[in-house]
Amino acid sequence: MSETTSKTEITFEDFKQEVLNDYKIALISRECSLLGRKEVLTGKAKFGIFGDGKEVPQLAMAKAFQNGDFRSGYYRDQTFMMAIGELSIQQFFAGLYGHADLAHDPMSAGRQMGGHFTTHSIDENGNWKNLTQQKNSSADISPTAGQMPRLLGLALASKIYRNVRGLEDFSNFSNQGNEVAWGTIGNASTSEGLFFETINAAGVLQVPMIISVWDDAYGISVHAKYQTTKENISEILKGFQRDEDNKGYEILTVKGWDYTSLVATYEKAAEIAREEHVPVLIHVTELTQPQGHSTSGSHERYKNSDRLAWETKIDCIAQMRIWLLENDLATTEELEALENSSKKEVMEGKKAAWTAFVLPMKEEQKELASLLNVIAVSSANKVFLEKQANDLISLKEPLRKEIMITARKALRLLSNENGKHQLATWITNYSNKTQPRFSSHLFSQSEKSVIHTTEIAPIYADNDEVVDARMLLRDNFDALFSKYPEVLIFGEDAGAIGDVNQGLEGMQEKYGELRVSDVGIREATILGQGIGMAMRGLRPIAEIQYLDYLLYAIQIMSDDLATLQYRTRGTQKAPLIIRTRGHRLEGIWHSGSPMGMIINAIRGIHVLVPRNMTKAAGFYNTLLETDEPALVIECLNGYRLKEKMPTNLGEFKTPIGVVETIKIGTDLTIVSYGSTIRIIEQAAKELLEAGIDVEIIDAQSLLPFDINHDCVKSIIKTNRLLVIDEDVPGGASAYLLQQIIDEHNGYQYLDSQPQTLTSKAHRPAYGTDGDYFSKPSAEDVFEKVYAIMHEAKPDKFPSLY
Repeated sequence: MSETTSKTEITFEDFKQEVLNDYKIALISRECSLLGRKEVLTGKAKFGIFGDGKEVPQLAMAKAFQNGDFRSGYYRDQTFMMAIGELSIQQFFAGLYGHADLAHDPMSAGRQMGGHFTTHSIDENGNWKNLTQQKNSSADISPTAGQMPRLLGLALASKIYRNVRGLEDFSNFSNQGNEVAWGTIGNASTSEGLFFETINAAGVLQVPMIISVWDDAYGISVHAKYQTTKENISEILKGFQRDEDNKGYEILTVKGWDYTSLVATYEKAAEIAREEHVPVLIHVTELTQPQGHSTSGSHERYKNSDRLAWETKIDCIAQMRIWLLENDLATTEELEALENSSKKEVMEGKKAAWTAFVLPMKEEQKELASLLNVIAVSSANKVFLEKQANDLISLKEPLRKEIMITARKALRLLSNENGKHQLATWITNYSNKTQPRFSSHLFSQSEKSVIHTTEIAPIYADNDEVVDARMLLRDNFDALFSKYPEVLIFGEDAGAIGDVNQGLEGMQEKYGELRVSDVGIREATILGQGIGMAMRGLRPIAEIQYLDYLLYAIQIMSDDLATLQYRTRGTQKAPLIIRTRGHRLEGIWHSGSPMGMIINAIRGIHVLVPRNMTKAAGFYNTLLETDEPALVIECLNGYRLKEKMPTNLGEFKTPIGVVETIKIGTDLTIVSYGSTIRIIEQAAKELLEAGIDVEIIDAQSLLPFDINHDCVKSIIKTNRLLVIDEDVPGGASAYLLQQIIDEHNGYQYLDSQPQTLTSKAHRPAYGTDGDYFSKPSAEDVFEKVYAIMHEAKPDKFPSLY
């Protein structure tokens, strides 16, 4: 697929050739949509959602899009991707079929349905490519408006690269901040809160962002009158329009079928955003959706005959065809030839994609069938095995699921025969080869993965200076800002006052407002701001003021950040660090510990739960040497506690996935984390007085957890286990128990029932008494451990109640 070109001075013949090339790209894209729908309806593909009706405005967008720029869009943008040369016909259909091979479906290797586009930012070793020498698309997600928060960060990165000193060596990521971030969204999705939050944030920050709203007057089957006030997004956003006295947006409107106006509009928008670093909104109206929302339904069900007739007339490709003829840019014969050749190219590309998709599976089908026939010769179940082989080989277009089902069912027939081992080996090898196609790259597989980090202990001077823990954290951040010019931190109250707990005291004054920044109350776009900047080579630390407020951002964390490496099969990354604080204060909204929800929502992000600020600082130091995202939860009640000040600030590293035994004992193993550790340590002293010696293990990180299986090594000694945390019952404690007992096989060493001690099911009530009667106390820990020991040794430990 040849990409569109944009020239300032060209001859008429050059201009003619360029617009005809655009027209052909539009034709090819439309034919892909039409044929793609047929592939779904005939069963070759599972689901289709296409960009038909949006072709011409996307051609105009592609003309203004330059190397180094980034797109953050949604599943209608296939024409744009074709126009910039990043999506071929065969790749389009490979994505539709779910071809689990990056060489055929470079968008996601079959992990996302078609229409979700990306380019490759990192190579096969996990190293950054030169992003300024290619056109970039951040990986799409399906949740509507979910692309918006990330768009903010992609644009803000240009502002950082243009204005922050020390980044001159980062020329692979930016050309002096000259890059524009381009967003696309459907008109109905502008109803989402993420859209408005991003629009407001970009207006405040004044970043080079261009957002295109593709307006076809519907959201699935629901008309715009139910979606948008005044049925017009640009009309209701007029208050954002900049003027002589106020910064804001440049808001432009253009009809989606008007090729020349579209080209001019996008050129104007690009010039404003690129040169002035001003956000631009382009409202593209009078668009159509010829096949409806997706293959799940038909638009004839919700559009009347007048609307359908209007859409046929105003269709952007039909209008471009009229324009070409009226301006003598092509004859009818020339256009018909283009249209016919486009249909032929798409058909050939579709056939090639299908052949490439089914051929490997046909080979695997033959391989298993042959093996089953060989094994059947000496089997008592010969007839049944041969039937399974014949049934398998009769499948004209087998899937790997069907191949695996046949093999596993055949194995049941060989439970007492010699052929069992041969088939079992085949199944194991096949699974080991196939499973990674669908499961790899949840985390980084590069040399910068957290699993390759090495612990470096804090070093202390002879005088053992003791300070408020927040000062240790502050001075460690100071060391990191000095060491890494690409590190920046932002959050509510993070800048001028140095965060609410003074962990950043004086840092903004020292490093400037762009590196240590205050932001508005907008958690979702704080996260998105960090994701976008991390995707462009910066090392942002996004601060969410309290753990309870993480819920505002959990959708972005779960759907975008946590899945990024997975859904691109390791071709994009965003090593964002999320900083927050929680646990053990007082009241519903500032002392929650919803860890079970968090760890199960954000698989793909490391979750770190340091018990003090030395451990937290060590985690930040470790993470900045890796290429993976992580959430660090500092203890909210730990900032004023005293800790020793290390001399190797910025250098000592807390290991990730490694537990720490902080008290050795013989009677029972207690596993916990965070602020609860201090409660347990207090109870342990009282238990020792009662003759019970517990071993205390600090999990330190929940994702990953105990990669060395040290908890089981402790259980081998104590034969008893108690997991304690301040999440709700069945939350993170259930996860830890599952890991220790099930995943790490700790069950076989237990002499007593493994138990948990958690908070109550409700959120913690306000006040000191509210905390005591809501969350585990030292007395709760004492009595829980004592009851376990009473069951084991009732004579030595008589019942307390």
